[in-house]
This record gives sequence, structure tokens and C-alpha cells, in this order.
Amino acid sequence: MEKRQKTTRRHQGMQAVTLCISTTMVLTLLGLVVLTVFTTQNLSNYVRENLTVTVMLGDSVTAKESVSFAKDLGKKPYAKKVVYISKEQALKEQTEAMGSDPSEFLGVNPFVATIELNVNADYANADSLRRISKQLKRNKRIVTDVAYQEDLTESVNNNLQRASVILLALAVLLIIVSYSLISNSVRLDIYSRRFSIHTMKLVGASWGFIRRPFLSRAIGIGLVASLLACGVLGGVLYALYRYQPGVEQVIGVFEMSVTAAAVFASGLVIMLFCTFLSVNKFLRMKAGELYKI
Repeated sequence: MEKRQKTTRRHQGMQAVTLCISTTMVLTLLGLVVLTVFTTQNLSNYVRENLTVTVMLGDSVTAKESVSFAKDLGKKPYAKKVVYISKEQALKEQTEAMGSDPSEFLGVNPFVATIELNVNADYANADSLRRISKQLKRNKRIVTDVAYQEDLTESVNNNLQRASVILLALAVLLIIVSYSLISNSVRLDIYSRRFSIHTMKLVGASWGFIRRPFLSRAIGIGLVASLLACGVLGGVLYALYRYQPGVEQVIGVFEMSVTAAAVFASGLVIMLFCTFLSVNKFLRMKAGELYKI
């Protein structure tokens, strides 16, 4: 008898470990999708704000006027970052890049002073950039031309919108799949204990009393699986922070906190819900039905 009880406890322990591992894997995938969905907007803003608008200045404009114009431009509501590049700096940068000085065989510095403008994400679209370009070109004495990659801007915005829709659909699909996988694992676990449930019914135990240990076990497995899933996600984020510079601008503390909360909430809610339904299913069954499934 004692040997049989030990075997039963060992079997239940292995079932709990298997359920915990399968739940951890599902929650990890779910957490990755949730993290990606929540960081999509940050990634979108990051990409848009790194699109550069080049403002070319006239040869007659003095350095003092150029710096003053750049400062005024930086105060505009659409300006995210403004960098002034003088003719001398442009020549130096190109000389280093080309390995030779163009002014030596041309006799003059062929480059003009420019201002590199990065706009805020809300203004990084074709219509807003056209308005900004027209507004800048009104300063005809200072600004000779405004250049930006209009096709690239539209392409980036369209691709980001498609990616957002795809990720949202993937998140919904994965939530459904997660529920299905965890539900099946829970049902298999409770199925092996259906006769114990029926025995407790026969001795007069209430449904609430019978459900209580199963729900407590579900909470424990859900918490452990959520912790393991958060640990895996933390390892992935650590690797990204270490080997991918700039990722901190896309994935911050807020996104990580929301993802961890979503993983814990999903783990607990799905485990409790699936356990509640599965236990109720066997509670409703009569003795003869237990042998037919």
C-alpha cells in the first residue's frame, strides 16, 4: 500500500513537472509576442526619427547666421534633433571617407554647409515633410534646397503599419493556441485523477472542497511557470542589451514590466480557468461515464 502511494505521488509529481514545462514554453512564446507588440510603437518611432532631412545652406550665409538658423530650427515643434555641419567639417569628413582631398584638384571646397534635421515621429510622413520642406525653402537667402528620401519615408511607414497588424493578429492567435495547449495539458493531468474526484463525491465532499486543492495546485504551477518564462525572457533581453547596441531605446523598463505582468496574468488566469472547467467536467460525470472516456 505504501509503495503504491509513493508510486502515485511520483506519478503526480512527474505530471506536475511536465505541465509546468509545457506551460513555461507556451508563456515564453506568448511573452515574446506581447513584448514585440508593445515595442512596435517604440521601434516605429525610432525608425521614423532616424530619417534625416538635409537642409542645404547658401554660400553667402555666414557661420554665425547658420548657427542661429539651426538654433531657431531646433525650437520648431517638429524638430527632434538638429546638427549643423559647416563646409570645412563636410570637407574633412569626405576627405577621411574618400582618402583624398577634393579641394586639392578642384581648387575650391565643393561642399556647402548643411543642417541635418531629424523630425519627431508624428511628422515623419510624406505630407508633413512636404509642408516642412516648403516652409524651409521660404528662407531663400539661407536655404537653397531641402533633400529627404520621400520614397523611403513612405515605404517605412507602410511596412511598419503592416508589421503592426501582423503582430496584433499573431498575438491574438497565440493567445488562443496558448489556451488550447495549456487546457489540454490540464485536462490530461486531472483525467488521471478522475476516480479520486469521484471518490470524494461519494463521501459527501462539496464541489468547492474538491476543487480547492486542484485550484491551489494550478496557482502554484502557474506561478512557477510564469517565473521560469520571465527568466527565459530576461535572458533573451540581457543578450540583446549586451550584443545589440541601441536596443534600450526600443525596449525599456515599461515594456519589460508590462510583459512580465502579462505573462503572470496569463499563466494564472489560464491555469485557473482551465482547471476549474476540467474539474467541473469530472464532477458532473456519473460513475459509469468515467470508464467511457
